[in-house]
Parts: sequence; C-alpha cells; structure tokens
Amino acid sequence: MPNSQDRSIMRDIAARVAEVAALPVNEEKRRLWRKLNALHPERPMVMIDQVCWNEMEVEGELVLQCGDQECRDYERDLRRLLFQWKHFPVDMVVEPFVRVRMAVTDTGFGISVQEDTAVTDPTNDVVGHRFHNQFENEEDLERLCMPRIGHDVAETERRMDVAHELFDGILEVRAWGADPYLSLWDPISMWMGVEGALYALMDRPEFMHRVVGRMTDGYLSMLDQLESQGLLCQPQSLIHCTGAWTDDLPAPGYDPARPRTRDIWMFGLAQMFSTVSPGMFRDFEVAYASRICERFGLVYYGCCDPLDRKMNEVRMIPHVRKISMSPWADQERGAQEIGKQYVFSRKPNPALLAGSHFDAARIREDLEATRRVCQRSGCPLEYIQKDISTVGREPNRLFEWAKIAMEVACG
Repeated sequence: MPNSQDRSIMRDIAARVAEVAALPVNEEKRRLWRKLNALHPERPMVMIDQVCWNEMEVEGELVLQCGDQECRDYERDLRRLLFQWKHFPVDMVVEPFVRVRMAVTDTGFGISVQEDTAVTDPTNDVVGHRFHNQFENEEDLERLCMPRIGHDVAETERRMDVAHELFDGILEVRAWGADPYLSLWDPISMWMGVEGALYALMDRPEFMHRVVGRMTDGYLSMLDQLESQGLLCQPQSLIHCTGAWTDDLPAPGYDPARPRTRDIWMFGLAQMFSTVSPGMFRDFEVAYASRICERFGLVYYGCCDPLDRKMNEVRMIPHVRKISMSPWADQERGAQEIGKQYVFSRKPNPALLAGSHFDAARIREDLEATRRVCQRSGCPLEYIQKDISTVGREPNRLFEWAKIAMEVACG
C-alpha cells in the first residue's frame, strides 16, 4: 500500500481533478461530442493528444513527487491532465473517475520485434526504427501463434485496492478491461519492415494473404476470449485520440459486468498502405479488417494514411463513423467523398508546430481551409492535433495553436 506521504500527494492532486470534473462545461462538451458522433454537429470539435511531454514543463507543474512507482504512474497521468486543462483544453472532457487497468494477459502472436533504433533526443520517446525482416520464407509463417487471453485476478484486486486507498471519497475507481487495438499491418511492418512487407505483397501475395489471414483469425479468437471472460473495457471516452461519447453505444442488452465488442468503438488503420493501389488496399486490408470491425458497435478508420482516393473501399468496412483525413490527403476530394455520411476527422500537420518559428497566421489559414471545404460538402468536422514529436521546446506554441483552433471552431 502507498505510504502516507505518497497518499497525501495523490489525494491532493485527485481533489483538484475532481474539482475540474465537476464543472458543468464537461457535460456540455460531452453533449457536443454526442452531436458530432451522431453526424449532427453544432460546430467542429477539437482535440489534442500524443503530446511531446518532455518539452512541456512550465514552472514545475509536471514534476513528480511520489516515491512509489505505481503512485508515480497515476501522478504523471493526473498532472498531465491538469496541465492540459490549464494550458490547452480545447474540447477535452475531465471524467470524475480513475481507470484501473485490469491485469489481462495476452500471449500475442509469438513474434518479438527485432530492430535497430536511432535516438536524436534521449528525453523524447519518439525514435527512429529499422526493423529486421523475420518472414523470409514459408517456414516462418509457422512461427505465428494464436493469442491466448488470461486474467490475473489477484493482481487486478491488488491494483484496485491501491486505487481505492488513493482515491476513495474523491474520484470513482473503475476497473478497466482490454480496449482493443487490432491493427493488422502495424505489427506486420514491425516484423518485416515496411519495405520488406511491400515487396512481399508484390512478389509473394499468397504468402501475405496467409500471414494476414492468420492474424485476423487470431484477433477474432482473442475477442471471443475477452468477451467470454468479461475482460473487455466499458464504453470509451476516447477512441484513437478523439471523443467517443455517443448515444449509439452501448448496444441493447448491455451488461456492465460483461461488455461485448458491439458495446464499444474499434479503430482500424493501414498506414503502410499509403502508396498502394485501391485494389491492393481492398484485398489485403479491407477484406480482413472488415471481419474484425463488423463485430464492433462503431469504428474510427484511418490515421496517417491518406484515404481521399480510397473511399470506395473504406465504405466497405462495417460500422465506420469517423474517417481520418491526414495531412497527406486532398481535403477537397476527401470532403466530397465523405459528405454527411461520416465525420471528417482532420489531422492538422504537426510540422507546423515544429519549425524554426511559429506562424500563427499560417496555422489559422490551415484550420480555416479545412472548415471551408467541409462546409461546402456538409461534412461533420473534428480537428485532432496529434503525433506532436516536438514544439521546438516552446510549449507556448501548442497553447497558441489550441487558442486559434477554438476560435476557428467556434467562429
């Protein structure tokens, strides 16, 4: 159990979080997210995530004080939450509870990543990767194992006891099950390298069908196991860095003790397919990802991959509600394709925060250009600023971006 000093520190921070969570603006933001996710927005919504926290320090606000590592993990998350609320809240919602990760175990596919890394900033967890290809021949396919899910009940109970000791009477404590992230091609790109995987798609297509087919079967088995053991998470607040509040979930028949895939969001992406043809995207991603996505209540699709030329294929994926429009997408074409059918989830280019100087006028024009193309096509719109690897060690750049984005969204 936490010592008295760590407990005192944590309860003080938790009290500040609870005070923010009780503000009426949080329920108003939830309402606006529900409207957007129902495809009837009142205005564009704005979210910031995946921040370069190593560059964010302002007057010691993020300095950790607890000694115990478990307490420090909670402290880090709550200090960051309060920091964001103070400096760049945009349309974030502060929830009146703490999620406690259940001790769910997953054996995975039996393949460990083999790589070389290049580090330019030791304080930043964004590093370069060169992955080694571990699927050179047919025999390597046999190394792919089927995932097995388990649950260390005693460890979950221990974690819950610690959380209750820290937060009872201030913030609700919630056990949080698996929140699945089931990308097919991100793992393959790390097992084979992007270049190795792309060459194999051309040179050995049947082999790659067997790889991705086996992974899909493994993911579906994993979902069966999570459902049968009651180890899935509850309906989410966020899905892939965007607000997940919706009146469409959970599905009828929902049991909080045994959440199902149809009660929650899923997100999918195939970033390494940015340059492949729509046909290859359909055959190697959509055909397999659809088997997974059809089980979920709602789906957010895409990330950095430009999808403006692949919307015919994206429409084949079941239950899609939001579609990523990355910095490399043609926004006009994407908006025309999306129309009023989906949320146009714009990812503004984080490079605009990373240059030699911050150009506020350029930031504003970039955001306004997106709003104009969405207005012409009637697209529900959200701005999701993410993948922020640096702000040139000037935190005020992000604070100013947030201010401008909210002016554009509310203007």
